[in-house]
Amino acid sequence: MATVTNQAASLALPRQTKTSFRKLLRPIVLYPLTIALSVIFMFPMFWALMSGLKSPAEMYAFPPVIIPVHPRPANFIDAFTAFPFATWYQNTIEVVILATLGTVITSCIVAYGFARFEFRFKNALFMITLATMMLPSQISLIPRYVLFHFFGWIDTLYPLWVPAWFGGSAFAIFLMRQFILTLPRELDEAALIDGASYPRILWDILAPLCKPALATLAILTLIANWDSFLDPVIFLQSPQHFTVAIGIWYFKQQEFQVTPTDQLLMASAVTSMIPPIALFFAFQRYFVQGIVLTGLKE
Repeated sequence: MATVTNQAASLALPRQTKTSFRKLLRPIVLYPLTIALSVIFMFPMFWALMSGLKSPAEMYAFPPVIIPVHPRPANFIDAFTAFPFATWYQNTIEVVILATLGTVITSCIVAYGFARFEFRFKNALFMITLATMMLPSQISLIPRYVLFHFFGWIDTLYPLWVPAWFGGSAFAIFLMRQFILTLPRELDEAALIDGASYPRILWDILAPLCKPALATLAILTLIANWDSFLDPVIFLQSPQHFTVAIGIWYFKQQEFQVTPTDQLLMASAVTSMIPPIALFFAFQRYFVQGIVLTGLKE
């Protein structure tokens, strides 16, 4: 009996040793790898920040100067005074807020219909809606331009946010539908028994429970509209109507040949990154929760 026990102990010892070795090896390998990847991905942002603080001579020095010897924070002020960045930020904030509100509200309504009601061709319509995600936006660019030209909306901000109030997007509808499907139907039935209407069920009962999905959708929509370039460059013509993305591009096109302005361009690019990054970190908890919970139920 003692011999069998000793043999079992001798077999278990290598297993424990292997497990301990794996637990010890994991932080030794993963932590340095994670730090190295973080440095690689953060370096472009660090380079942009340092470039925004450089002098013109340091911008074109060879070998490249990573950290400026005499940082110039005034570059950020000069970037705003050289071109109307304040107006461009105001236009961008207007477009982002209106487009985000339209996408969140209308996609929630459409998703509620797909998730809770039964009607003819429901599945076919939902599949057609999802199929539009495979079509690039450039396909509808010319028809949209003709339509907005007919309305007299060219060189205005309307083409950038009005379409968001007509269902948002296929991805937004899919995201909200999948989240609403995870909520029990007993909530709707209890509210109907109490005399609540369907709109009230959506806004007073289901919408508060969809906060993670709504926050996720709001963050994704806000970042997408903040960084949008194609639609503004097509529909906007006057500098006073530009958004930040188009303004930076316009800044680059209007560079002075006598006085280099690349350091001002980098300063303006850094300031344009701050709002979406700050918003993401502020609502990161809701964003991750919404991604994890969405799609748990078919």
